[in-house]
Amino acid sequence: MHIPDGYLGPYTYVALYLVMIPIWVHAGRKLSQELRSRQVPLLALSAAFSFVIMMFNLPVPGGSTGHAVGGAIIGIVLGPWATVISISVALILQALIFGDGGITAIGANCFNIAVVMPFSAYYLYRLLSGNSGLGSSKRMAAVAVAGYVSLVLAAAITGLEFGIQPMLHHDAGGLPLYMPYRLNITVTAMVLEHLVFGFIEAMVTVFIFAYIRRTDPSLLADSKPKSERGLEKVAVPA
Repeated sequence: MHIPDGYLGPYTYVALYLVMIPIWVHAGRKLSQELRSRQVPLLALSAAFSFVIMMFNLPVPGGSTGHAVGGAIIGIVLGPWATVISISVALILQALIFGDGGITAIGANCFNIAVVMPFSAYYLYRLLSGNSGLGSSKRMAAVAVAGYVSLVLAAAITGLEFGIQPMLHHDAGGLPLYMPYRLNITVTAMVLEHLVFGFIEAMVTVFIFAYIRRTDPSLLADSKPKSERGLEKVAVPA
Protein backbone atom coordinates (compact mmCIF):
# COMPACT_ATOMS: atom_id res chain seq x y z
CA MET A 1 0.00 0.00 0.00
CA HIS A 2 3.00 2.30 -0.15
CA ILE A 3 2.13 5.11 -2.57
CA PRO A 4 5.14 6.49 -4.50
CA ASP A 5 5.67 10.12 -5.49
CA GLY A 6 3.85 11.22 -8.62
CA TYR A 7 0.70 9.12 -8.20
CA LEU A 8 -1.27 11.58 -6.06
CA GLY A 9 -1.83 15.20 -7.00
CA PRO A 10 -1.31 18.11 -4.58
CA TYR A 11 -5.01 18.40 -3.71
CA THR A 12 -4.87 14.92 -2.23
CA TYR A 13 -1.43 14.68 -0.66
CA VAL A 14 -1.56 18.18 0.86
CA ALA A 15 -5.02 17.49 2.29
CA LEU A 16 -3.84 14.24 3.85
CA TYR A 17 -0.78 15.92 5.36
CA LEU A 18 -3.15 18.48 6.91
CA VAL A 19 -5.31 15.65 8.22
CA MET A 20 -2.34 13.77 9.68
CA ILE A 21 -0.67 16.67 11.51
CA PRO A 22 -3.37 17.03 14.21
CA ILE A 23 -3.69 13.24 14.40
CA TRP A 24 0.05 12.92 15.12
CA VAL A 25 -0.15 15.68 17.75
CA HIS A 26 -3.17 14.12 19.45
CA ALA A 27 -1.67 10.63 19.29
CA GLY A 28 1.48 11.89 21.01
CA ARG A 29 -0.63 13.35 23.82
CA LYS A 30 -2.70 10.20 24.16
CA LEU A 31 0.45 8.13 24.77
CA SER A 32 0.87 9.70 28.20
CA GLN A 33 -2.76 8.93 29.05
CA GLU A 34 -3.17 5.38 27.75
CA LEU A 35 0.22 3.69 27.46
CA ARG A 36 1.14 1.66 30.53
CA SER A 37 4.75 1.49 31.72
CA ARG A 38 5.08 -2.20 30.84
CA GLN A 39 4.00 -1.46 27.27
CA VAL A 40 6.62 1.22 26.56
CA PRO A 41 9.29 -1.20 25.24
CA LEU A 42 6.64 -2.68 22.95
CA LEU A 43 6.15 0.69 21.27
CA ALA A 44 9.68 0.66 19.83
CA LEU A 45 9.52 -3.07 19.16
CA SER A 46 6.23 -2.70 17.28
CA ALA A 47 7.67 0.04 15.07
CA ALA A 48 10.60 -2.21 14.20
CA PHE A 49 8.29 -5.17 13.57
CA SER A 50 6.04 -3.15 11.26
CA PHE A 51 9.09 -1.72 9.47
CA VAL A 52 10.42 -5.21 8.72
CA ILE A 53 7.17 -6.88 7.73
CA MET A 54 6.25 -4.03 5.34
CA MET A 55 9.56 -4.43 3.50
CA PHE A 56 8.31 -7.75 2.08
CA ASN A 57 6.04 -6.25 -0.55
CA LEU A 58 4.97 -7.15 -4.07
CA PRO A 59 3.95 -4.77 -6.88
CA VAL A 60 0.22 -4.20 -7.35
CA PRO A 61 -1.17 -3.23 -10.79
CA GLY A 62 -1.71 0.51 -10.82
CA GLY A 63 1.45 1.67 -9.04
CA SER A 64 1.32 0.57 -5.42
CA THR A 65 2.45 -2.50 -3.48
CA GLY A 66 0.79 -5.30 -1.55
CA HIS A 67 2.06 -6.55 1.81
CA ALA A 68 1.16 -7.38 5.37
CA VAL A 69 1.50 -4.53 7.87
CA GLY A 70 1.13 -5.74 11.44
CA GLY A 71 -1.11 -2.77 12.15
CA ALA A 72 -3.98 -4.89 13.45
CA ILE A 73 -2.03 -6.71 16.15
CA ILE A 74 -0.21 -3.55 17.21
CA GLY A 75 -3.54 -1.74 17.49
CA ILE A 76 -5.05 -4.57 19.53
CA VAL A 77 -2.05 -4.83 21.87
CA LEU A 78 -1.13 -1.16 22.36
CA GLY A 79 -4.33 0.60 21.32
CA PRO A 80 -4.90 2.56 18.10
CA TRP A 81 -3.40 5.87 19.18
CA ALA A 82 -0.05 4.36 20.12
CA THR A 83 -0.15 2.46 16.84
CA VAL A 84 -0.47 5.73 14.91
CA ILE A 85 2.93 6.79 16.26
CA SER A 86 4.52 3.36 15.93
CA ILE A 87 3.60 2.73 12.29
CA SER A 88 4.07 6.37 11.24
CA VAL A 89 7.68 6.19 12.43
CA ALA A 90 8.20 3.01 10.40
CA LEU A 91 6.62 4.53 7.28
CA ILE A 92 8.59 7.76 7.50
CA LEU A 93 11.88 5.89 7.91
CA GLN A 94 11.03 3.65 4.95
CA ALA A 95 10.29 6.67 2.77
CA LEU A 96 13.38 8.66 3.80
CA ILE A 97 15.94 5.85 3.88
CA PHE A 98 14.75 3.28 1.35
CA GLY A 99 12.42 5.27 -0.90
CA ASP A 100 9.63 2.81 -0.08
CA GLY A 101 6.73 5.23 -0.43
CA GLY A 102 7.04 8.80 -1.65
CA ILE A 103 7.95 11.86 0.39
CA THR A 104 4.89 13.74 -0.85
CA ALA A 105 2.76 10.68 -0.05
CA ILE A 106 3.87 10.30 3.59
CA GLY A 107 0.65 11.85 4.84
CA ALA A 108 -1.45 9.59 2.62
CA ASN A 109 0.49 6.44 3.49
CA CYS A 110 0.31 7.20 7.21
CA PHE A 111 -3.43 7.86 7.00
CA ASN A 112 -4.10 4.61 5.14
CA ILE A 113 -1.76 2.33 7.07
CA ALA A 114 -1.25 3.99 10.48
CA VAL A 115 -4.79 5.34 11.02
CA VAL A 116 -7.40 3.47 8.99
CA MET A 117 -5.94 0.06 9.69
CA PRO A 118 -5.30 0.09 13.46
CA PHE A 119 -8.51 1.96 14.32
CA SER A 120 -10.70 -0.32 12.21
CA ALA A 121 -8.92 -3.42 13.56
CA TYR A 122 -9.15 -2.34 17.19
CA TYR A 123 -12.83 -1.42 17.18
CA LEU A 124 -13.84 -4.39 15.05
CA TYR A 125 -11.96 -6.65 17.45
CA ARG A 126 -13.68 -5.07 20.46
CA LEU A 127 -17.09 -5.32 18.76
CA LEU A 128 -16.74 -8.96 17.74
CA SER A 129 -15.05 -10.20 20.91
CA GLY A 130 -17.56 -8.55 23.22
CA ASN A 131 -17.24 -9.79 26.79
CA SER A 132 -15.68 -13.11 25.82
CA GLY A 133 -12.67 -14.32 27.78
CA LEU A 134 -9.14 -13.96 26.48
CA GLY A 135 -8.92 -17.72 26.03
CA SER A 136 -12.17 -18.11 24.10
CA SER A 137 -12.43 -19.14 20.46
CA LYS A 138 -14.69 -16.12 19.90
CA ARG A 139 -11.84 -13.83 20.91
CA MET A 140 -9.44 -15.54 18.49
CA ALA A 141 -11.97 -15.34 15.67
CA ALA A 142 -12.40 -11.62 16.37
CA VAL A 143 -8.63 -11.16 16.15
CA ALA A 144 -8.45 -12.94 12.79
CA VAL A 145 -11.38 -11.03 11.29
CA ALA A 146 -10.00 -7.71 12.54
CA GLY A 147 -6.63 -8.39 10.93
CA TYR A 148 -8.14 -9.44 7.62
CA VAL A 149 -10.79 -6.75 7.26
CA SER A 150 -8.56 -3.87 8.40
CA LEU A 151 -5.93 -4.63 5.75
CA VAL A 152 -8.51 -4.89 2.96
CA LEU A 153 -10.19 -1.68 4.14
CA ALA A 154 -6.88 0.22 4.12
CA ALA A 155 -6.20 -1.10 0.61
CA ALA A 156 -9.65 0.03 -0.55
CA ILE A 157 -9.02 3.55 0.81
CA THR A 158 -5.71 3.62 -1.07
CA GLY A 159 -7.50 2.58 -4.25
CA LEU A 160 -10.05 5.33 -3.66
CA GLU A 161 -7.31 7.94 -3.40
CA PHE A 162 -5.81 6.68 -6.65
CA GLY A 163 -9.13 6.60 -8.45
CA ILE A 164 -10.14 10.19 -7.77
CA GLN A 165 -6.94 11.61 -9.30
CA PRO A 166 -8.27 11.75 -12.91
CA MET A 167 -11.21 13.80 -11.64
CA LEU A 168 -9.05 16.19 -9.62
CA HIS A 169 -6.04 16.68 -11.89
CA HIS A 170 -6.20 16.72 -15.67
CA ASP A 171 -5.08 18.96 -18.51
CA ALA A 172 -7.24 21.05 -20.82
CA GLY A 173 -7.86 18.00 -22.99
CA GLY A 174 -9.02 15.91 -20.04
CA LEU A 175 -5.90 13.73 -19.84
CA PRO A 176 -4.95 12.77 -16.25
CA LEU A 177 -1.81 14.41 -14.87
CA TYR A 178 -1.13 11.84 -12.17
CA MET A 179 -2.75 8.42 -11.64
CA PRO A 180 -4.49 7.69 -14.99
CA TYR A 181 -6.87 4.94 -13.81
CA ARG A 182 -10.35 5.54 -12.46
CA LEU A 183 -12.07 4.12 -9.41
CA ASN A 184 -13.38 0.96 -11.03
CA ILE A 185 -9.81 -0.10 -11.82
CA THR A 186 -7.86 1.23 -8.84
CA VAL A 187 -10.20 0.03 -6.09
CA THR A 188 -10.62 -3.36 -7.76
CA ALA A 189 -6.86 -3.84 -8.18
CA MET A 190 -6.04 -2.85 -4.60
CA VAL A 191 -8.83 -4.85 -2.98
CA LEU A 192 -8.32 -8.04 -5.00
CA GLU A 193 -4.59 -8.12 -4.25
CA HIS A 194 -5.13 -7.56 -0.54
CA LEU A 195 -7.85 -10.17 -0.30
CA VAL A 196 -4.88 -12.53 -0.50
CA PHE A 197 -2.53 -10.54 1.74
CA GLY A 198 -5.38 -10.29 4.24
CA PHE A 199 -4.93 -13.96 5.09
CA ILE A 200 -1.26 -13.30 5.91
CA GLU A 201 -2.23 -10.34 8.07
CA ALA A 202 -4.85 -12.45 9.85
CA MET A 203 -2.37 -15.25 10.52
CA VAL A 204 0.28 -12.85 11.83
CA THR A 205 -2.32 -11.18 14.06
CA VAL A 206 -3.62 -14.45 15.48
CA PHE A 207 -0.15 -15.93 16.03
CA ILE A 208 1.19 -12.93 17.95
CA PHE A 209 -2.04 -12.44 19.92
CA ALA A 210 -1.99 -16.10 20.95
CA TYR A 211 1.64 -15.84 22.04
CA ILE A 212 1.02 -12.71 24.15
CA ARG A 213 -2.16 -14.19 25.60
CA ARG A 214 -0.22 -17.26 26.69
CA THR A 215 2.90 -15.55 28.01
CA ASP A 216 1.77 -12.17 29.40
CA PRO A 217 -1.88 -11.18 28.78
CA SER A 218 -1.50 -8.06 30.94
CA LEU A 219 0.26 -6.42 28.00
CA LEU A 220 -2.94 -6.29 25.98
CA ALA A 221 -4.56 -2.87 25.75
CA ASP A 222 -7.94 -4.14 27.00
CA SER A 223 -6.70 -6.72 29.48
CA LYS A 224 -7.69 -4.64 32.50
CA PRO A 225 -11.08 -3.29 33.47
CA LYS A 226 -11.55 0.42 33.00
CA SER A 227 -11.46 1.07 36.74
CA GLU A 228 -7.89 -0.24 36.88
CA ARG A 229 -6.54 1.42 33.76
CA GLY A 230 -4.27 4.39 34.27
CA LEU A 231 -2.72 3.01 37.48
CA GLU A 232 0.47 2.17 35.59
CA LYS A 233 0.66 5.20 33.31
CA VAL A 234 4.02 6.50 32.37
CA ALA A 235 4.76 10.12 31.62
CA VAL A 236 5.63 10.54 27.96
CA PRO A 237 6.44 14.07 26.76
CA ALA A 238 3.78 15.43 24.42
